[in-house]
Amino acid sequence: MIRLIALILAAFPLVAAGQELRFENVEGKAASELFGADARLQLLLTETGDNGLDSDVTRAAAYEAEPRQVVAISATGLVTPLADGKVKVTARLGADRSATVELSVSATTENHPVSFPGQIVPIFTKLGCNGGGCHGKIAGQNGFRLSLLGFEPNADHKHLVAESRGRRVSFSAPDRSLLLQKTINEVPHGGGARTQRDSHEYRMLRRWIAQGMPYGSGDEPTVTSIRVYPESRRLLPKSQQQLTVVATYSDGRVEDITRGAVFESNDDQMAEVTPDGLVQIGELVGDVSVMARYQGHVCVFRADIPLRVDGSKLLVDGSDNANLVDRFVYKKLESLGIPPSPVCEDATFLRRVTLDIAGRIPTLEETDAFLGDEASGKRERLIDRLLASEDYAIHFAKKWSVILRNRRTDGALQLNNMVFHRWLRDAMRDNQPYDQIVRELLTASGSIDSNPPVAW
Repeated sequence: MIRLIALILAAFPLVAAGQELRFENVEGKAASELFGADARLQLLLTETGDNGLDSDVTRAAAYEAEPRQVVAISATGLVTPLADGKVKVTARLGADRSATVELSVSATTENHPVSFPGQIVPIFTKLGCNGGGCHGKIAGQNGFRLSLLGFEPNADHKHLVAESRGRRVSFSAPDRSLLLQKTINEVPHGGGARTQRDSHEYRMLRRWIAQGMPYGSGDEPTVTSIRVYPESRRLLPKSQQQLTVVATYSDGRVEDITRGAVFESNDDQMAEVTPDGLVQIGELVGDVSVMARYQGHVCVFRADIPLRVDGSKLLVDGSDNANLVDRFVYKKLESLGIPPSPVCEDATFLRRVTLDIAGRIPTLEETDAFLGDEASGKRERLIDRLLASEDYAIHFAKKWSVILRNRRTDGALQLNNMVFHRWLRDAMRDNQPYDQIVRELLTASGSIDSNPPVAW
């Protein structure tokens, strides 16, 4: 385990003017400690260029440790302990740029007890073993079942240790355990090899088996929150960004859990993410999010991929006096380097706003009346009229019925489907605030006749 007080002790500026090379700050404290032989720490090295953009150079730097025998550092910036002691890690980018951080390593020779819920279950989640498509589905897989995403560790421990006459784990011969042999596909495994014999996951599983497969004392500190670094960044197309995830425990300890977290991109065409947290940006312009998940906790990294980066501020007519929504729109357009579209003509506006609000195209009479109206503020009046129409209530009730999955299963339409749709339609017609709709949904009780949200 890693007790992180921080990732930065010092950061050194680049020689080139207007540039800086630094390790990203973690929790804003003064030193970093690696605790135990299984500790892992993902370095995160950032360069700030003359254009003001931060770029990840973690995998472009060369790393040195002094003294050398305390830690090993991979080309990807992963730090693992070798012996107890203090060490200064220096990252060099080119001949004249460097940044330094001091680390402390301890307890590398101690055989700490392994916690099943705290250390083994996250391995099953990372390797995909307790996912819905594998042993985490309700019927299990090939006679072996785990709880979905490890939410029932007591049951998982029982399935591993007690079922199948104890064949899955062997205290006397850990390497002969079916759990380990199938994990590395030494014994044929439907899911293939999930890790390698020399991996951190294999060593941790083996050490847990050799210790007698303990569940844990039950009073171990638990994860209270996780945080990703950086939380947001403006990145160029075809660039990459290393992520670091840290967990805060109930006893106040902070631990780097980057290699134990599960990463998922919300749009693989815009950004892909590797199991070790390297985000690879594609060629598309827009924004993308990457979720990091660990022991039921979630945090999100957000990236803007701009169309252009020239340091100039986009000039938007009327942006200073824009309404609340448009101010956020203009801010996002500026971040993405995309100039706003010009104001459309009346015919286009009429068609778009009628489709958006009422879910239909305008009638011939509506078109003639709107195009013939020469008074100012006619667009605002059109919006108000459409929002007050029955078409708006019906259209948005359909939208929310889809979002809330108010649909029949098999056979004829059910009463609860119709009652719930009517309740949504009435809420739209009465301009009921959305927070009130959500509150009524979440606190619904009673019968469908007197309280339609109960149907949901």
